Amino acid sequence: MTTISDTIILNKHQLTDYLAQGSKSPDQWGIGTEHEKFLYRKDSRQRLGHNTTPGISQVMQLMAKEGWTTIREANNIIGLEKDGASITIEPGGQFELSGKNFHNIHQTYCETRKHFEDLSKICQETGAVTLALGFDPLCSRKEMQWMPKERYRIMKEYMPSKGGLGLDMMTRTATIQVNLDYQNEQDMIRKMRVGQALQSTATALFANSPFTEGRPNGYLSYRAQVWEDTDPDRCGFLPFIFDQDFGFERWVDYLLDVPMYFILRDGQYIDSEKMTFRAFMAGKHKLRPTMEDWETHISTVFPDIRLKRFIEMRGADASCVSHIAALSAFWVGLLYDEDALNESYEIIRQWDIETLREMRSGVPKQGLNASAKNLKIRDIALQMLRISETGLSRRSKKLGIEDEGQYLVPIMEIAESGVTQAERHLQKYKTEWNGDLSRLMQCWPQAEPTQGK
Repeated sequence: MTTISDTIILNKHQLTDYLAQGSKSPDQWGIGTEHEKFLYRKDSRQRLGHNTTPGISQVMQLMAKEGWTTIREANNIIGLEKDGASITIEPGGQFELSGKNFHNIHQTYCETRKHFEDLSKICQETGAVTLALGFDPLCSRKEMQWMPKERYRIMKEYMPSKGGLGLDMMTRTATIQVNLDYQNEQDMIRKMRVGQALQSTATALFANSPFTEGRPNGYLSYRAQVWEDTDPDRCGFLPFIFDQDFGFERWVDYLLDVPMYFILRDGQYIDSEKMTFRAFMAGKHKLRPTMEDWETHISTVFPDIRLKRFIEMRGADASCVSHIAALSAFWVGLLYDEDALNESYEIIRQWDIETLREMRSGVPKQGLNASAKNLKIRDIALQMLRISETGLSRRSKKLGIEDEGQYLVPIMEIAESGVTQAERHLQKYKTEWNGDLSRLMQCWPQAEPTQGK
């Protein structure tokens, strides 16, 4: 029986139709969160390997006892699935939950909190500890133990040909991501433009990676800086989102000209030799492209904001439960309330590409103090938080649920004070930690009390 994944791609219309089929009516819009964290040995503070003790495989085996189904590659556990959610491992063992698609933020908050609680219990049992920052604050690139996934082997060989920090991106960065829906092409366009324009604001609000190998690195979001030297073909700011002709077809054209990492057939990874998907469709390979190839290729581009059959907001450093919920709240308030979307869209459409680039370039080091021309990131953050809060209030009344605006509190405090998580860590490093970064691990919340529930 032929499935959509097996369907041979004959023309570009199939690819634009694929994206259009992601359109949903507002009553079907969901909220999906993805969040990564680092796992270390408690005694040596070294990152867990896959088959070490404690190790990633051991943690996953213990989770499997709680009802998760294991996913294997070459007999290695590389993931877990349960009730529409999945747990995967990034190249350096970053532990990622891709949550269920929920109707409201209360639900995704509860899922995230339970995940951290479950993981904390397993860590206590095994002598491990979790830490969620945007960049590994302790371990060097040489210390990384790569996970046994074939796609990572291919990417590991490819990355150094494109940028100086691609291997650090793969093994030493961690992020929070929020996935949101669109109603139609026009709705997608507006959300993508607002999302791209404000991604640097989100990066500043969630800046949380000021350390490298035990010392301050000179940045507030070093994770954001690492992405700037990873791969210009598939990462970064996308100015064409603001072009008049932007839509599903323009996004497809962008993807068609990004070099492929590999082709997957019957569980085997075949090196694509940097061929673009456009060349693949033109018959430059002995294999014929399928929709599964397209789905795989879409997942191997990493810009600030990514369009699949939903929109991924990718600009935030990893952090704790309350900040994960705050990121969802920030974007849901702006994009899922029509008046809030209209208001934010009218604001960002006044900005030019040069200004957006300049603001974005200043954020990794300056955080909320970054600015360009007459625009200041902190002022933008405060303005957008007010819009988001109002949007969440209207949305919550419409849905008949408790106000979701409560989840904005942590980042409202950051915007109002002008002090990011990164700057708070740096201040403690200089004072009460006395330059000993192991104190960060000791004080990091392994689980959090219920907030507002």
